Amino acid sequence: MRLQGKVAIVTGAGRGLGKGIALKLAQEGAKVVVNDIVADNAKSTVAEIIANQGDAITIIGSIANLDDVVKIFDETLNAFGKIDIVVNNAGINRDAMLHKMTLDQWNEVISVNLNGTFYMTQMAAKLMREQESGRIINIASASWLGNVGQANYAASKAGIVGLTKTAARELARKNVTCNAICPGFIETDMTRSVPENVWNLMISKIPAGHAGKPEDVANLVAFLASDEASYITGEVINVGGGMVL
Repeated sequence: MRLQGKVAIVTGAGRGLGKGIALKLAQEGAKVVVNDIVADNAKSTVAEIIANQGDAITIIGSIANLDDVVKIFDETLNAFGKIDIVVNNAGINRDAMLHKMTLDQWNEVISVNLNGTFYMTQMAAKLMREQESGRIINIASASWLGNVGQANYAASKAGIVGLTKTAARELARKNVTCNAICPGFIETDMTRSVPENVWNLMISKIPAGHAGKPEDVANLVAFLASDEASYITGEVINVGGGMVL
């Protein structure tokens, strides 16, 4: 178990990618803080971890709210005494064509995806600089390269890439790594809701010929969170079956 004795926060871990990541980190021995805005989802993830002899707690709150972010860190420290790993996974989408996108759609996505990731990364940086160790893993998206109907989402994820690289430069000498993962088309609650014709179109663009699973992303998160990845920082790694090719 590569993460035995480590403490990890995973945001947006009530379902989908976040849940898969939380389950994997717990399987690798980490004590996991499951954050989400939906209490029932978070409790379900924690129950599954505990059922598999893992250790986890829920902390409910929105990363778009700085007070909630402070609460996440304070309650984690109160419960476990330290924080070794922060996985910034929480995010939303409000898709619309650029010429039809409302200001509310733009602001809501930027507030959660980019501002929230900044709040979490900044709090982690302050703590990890002092302890001179830590792993920050930001979940971006292949959409950061641009995607029709996702000006807000693409901009937020591109911002996360820039934030990640800057944090990596600033924290490297403190033995803290910061990397970004860009999932491609992954089977989650969000993608399962797309119409069949859209699904088939997306699959046709993937050289591997199929969608990924949350475990494909979670396996990389576990590696980057481990001591094995101590010399890897500032990287942007695609997990998409070759889709970005």
